[in-house]
Amino acid sequence: MNIILLGPPGAGKGTQATRLVQSRGMVQLSTGDMLRAAVAAGSPVGLQAKAVMDAGELVSDAIVSGIIGERLDQLSGGQGAIFDGYPRTQAQAEALDRLLEARGRRLDHVIELTVDENALVARIVGRFTCAVCGEGYHDSFKRPKVDNTCDVCGSHEFKRRPDDNEETVRTRMAEYRAKTAPILPYYEQRKLVSRVDGMADIDDVGAAIDAVLNG
Repeated sequence: MNIILLGPPGAGKGTQATRLVQSRGMVQLSTGDMLRAAVAAGSPVGLQAKAVMDAGELVSDAIVSGIIGERLDQLSGGQGAIFDGYPRTQAQAEALDRLLEARGRRLDHVIELTVDENALVARIVGRFTCAVCGEGYHDSFKRPKVDNTCDVCGSHEFKRRPDDNEETVRTRMAEYRAKTAPILPYYEQRKLVSRVDGMADIDDVGAAIDAVLNG
């Protein structure tokens, strides 16, 4: 089974992809991770990507498609793929169709995690982590049991991501709406799109995704 997870930053795509990897043995294909891996491995497409990035330019669709093709070729026949962060445009969506078809695969589901923008801003802006062990916390939903002390390792050092601020989050949301959301009609025409409430409890979101995949 091959699926696309869509949703703005902070909607929980990474969390749900990890759950699918663990529960179904699927492989998460995140373009950012694959780009870094291809560059590190020095593959032909990775070397192309490195030259472009070293020049401070954006990696082209052709290079991204090449890296995804390389990664699909490494999957065993029974492994499904979760596409995370790709496709972002209709041109990429069409390229993905070609990549899958050339390998005897097809896209089974496009799942969009829908969000309430204001609630999502509050969710993201309140996040912080232990600087030592990485345990995650939140100003409103999950504070340390003892103030300023990590529940897991006892450290007193915490950190926040510099881009977890309201202005940056709203900019990323607007970018998602402008660039990625327009590919939904492309898939809706083929009745591939399902929507899941990304603001629900993590387990409930996972159950809703399972219901779509099992349907």
